[in-house]
Amino acid sequence: MAIKLKNDKDIAKMRVAGRLASEVLEMIGEYVVPGVSTEELDRRCNEYIRKVQKATPANVGYHGFPKTLCTSINGVVCHGIPSEKDVLGDGDIVNIDVTVIKDGWHGDTSRMYYAGAPRPEAQRLVETTYKAMMAGIRAVRPGARLGDVGHAIQKLAEAAGYSVVRDYCGHGIGRVYHEEPQVLHYGRPNTGLLLKEGMTFTVEPMINIGGADVDQLEDGWTVVTSDGSLSAQWEHMVAVTANGYEILTSGSQDR
Repeated sequence: MAIKLKNDKDIAKMRVAGRLASEVLEMIGEYVVPGVSTEELDRRCNEYIRKVQKATPANVGYHGFPKTLCTSINGVVCHGIPSEKDVLGDGDIVNIDVTVIKDGWHGDTSRMYYAGAPRPEAQRLVETTYKAMMAGIRAVRPGARLGDVGHAIQKLAEAAGYSVVRDYCGHGIGRVYHEEPQVLHYGRPNTGLLLKEGMTFTVEPMINIGGADVDQLEDGWTVVTSDGSLSAQWEHMVAVTANGYEILTSGSQDR
């Protein structure tokens, strides 16, 4: 497994890209309301990235993906394609996932939004998924292992009665969008890759109210829960530092 360690200058560049990605999610928040289409959200983010940030939306054309955002509503686990037909209803939850390229470096993050007032079970899922992501991130430090990160996420999610999606995972990132290592969101302590200063990767658990099984739709991208239950996801990009970790994509939800 070839892991590309980043130096201070590299991480400074990634910090810029990560901040831009988080700013996209901050900007779009006020537009996530009942009656809006995911196509409109995508258009606004594309214009903001290109015209305001003078950056590049990484998803457009990536392995044929047609849009700037992944917009995953309710029982969509990940990789939902924005569309005029997908209109948010009152009480919907939606994950918006964006990656920005600035000066050759990627910034990748996602977060959950409520359209209107969420149902209590949906709100609990969203809040628990955020806590699970943060539990995984807090396990990051030199000398820890990726199994420690996955275990922290799995333990918190399953204690709440939820399941962790196993078919998709986090990933290394830098100049390359997806690189080694793969970051599983489940695992056993003291197993897996040894973490070292300079590693950069995403932590992005997908947590389901029901079972962990998922299906991919015929469009080749959209992934849904097999049982139709709600799913939530949060994602941060992190760097392993000398004494722990740095979140490179922090936003207002983290304060």
